Amino acid sequence: MQTTECLTQPQVIVIPATKAEQYGIVRRQLRVAAYCRVSTDQEEQLTSYEAQVAYYTDKIMTNPEWTMAGIFADEGITGTSAKKRPEFLRMIRLCKRGKIDLILTKSISRFARNTVDCLNYIRELKELGIPVIFEKENINTMKADSEIIITMLGGFAQAESESISQNVRWGKRQSFKSGKVAFQYSRIYGYERGEDNRPRVVPEQAAVVKRIFESYLAGMSVASIKLMLEAEGIPAAGGKPKWSEGALQYLLRNEKYCGDALLQKTYIENCISKKMKKNNGELPKYLVKDHHEAIISRSLLNWYRRRSQGGPENARCRIRPARPSSPSTAAVMP
Repeated sequence: MQTTECLTQPQVIVIPATKAEQYGIVRRQLRVAAYCRVSTDQEEQLTSYEAQVAYYTDKIMTNPEWTMAGIFADEGITGTSAKKRPEFLRMIRLCKRGKIDLILTKSISRFARNTVDCLNYIRELKELGIPVIFEKENINTMKADSEIIITMLGGFAQAESESISQNVRWGKRQSFKSGKVAFQYSRIYGYERGEDNRPRVVPEQAAVVKRIFESYLAGMSVASIKLMLEAEGIPAAGGKPKWSEGALQYLLRNEKYCGDALLQKTYIENCISKKMKKNNGELPKYLVKDHHEAIISRSLLNWYRRRSQGGPENARCRIRPARPSSPSTAAVMP
């Protein structure tokens, strides 16, 4: 005898959504942070920076579903590398510690001009469940298509940064060609800025400079000169009580003490890494002769170079004249 079982369809009961408040649960406010950045130290840009801080403070504090997690702002810092943006890195650390739920920023170029850095940080934040909202581009990084758009726009921002960097480098090199010298008074012991904005010899320090060269000429080592100066209580640059051997070696080989200035000794490799490299012939150098009052003679400086290098000194390389820069003379060193 065959038995037929009656199979009934399972019953589905819909439980409607219930507001959390009915159960006495209060939804937590989102902890919102904002990141601001300006690219230069010009007054109008710093005003823009202050305006960004005020804007995001008001935006976050007036939203009842948000609470302030901090305003993170880097002033006058390059956007091509996160390493040089301490506030940006502090914000990322707080995200990793679970202190931030959402990040607001004006645009992709404010967040990062290095496309690789930009995407890496966005992916890292996405894994933590933290969206970044770019207001100008109207992008929420938690949406599926956001990465493609960010890659494109981030590439444009990086290209813009590279173009700006190239223009800055071109401007500097034109200044070098015309013999304009940026004198670093904080590093050049023996000189101060004069009333005419030109280097002026400080007599007391100039006497110390001459003594350093004469002591080395007499056979003293750099280490012995350091001990001698400190024993006599002669302060170093900036009034520091201690001298360093590196600072003394820098002084002994610096052409500025014989009144000249050699420009473009170093250069920046690219706008992304910002790595400073010594110019070993990759780019031309520009020698500005008689730019300011000398403390020592060229022959004494050249003698030190010959002795320290154990061979012919650099000044023997062939120099071809270039357009003079009044009142000093500029020359190009290939």
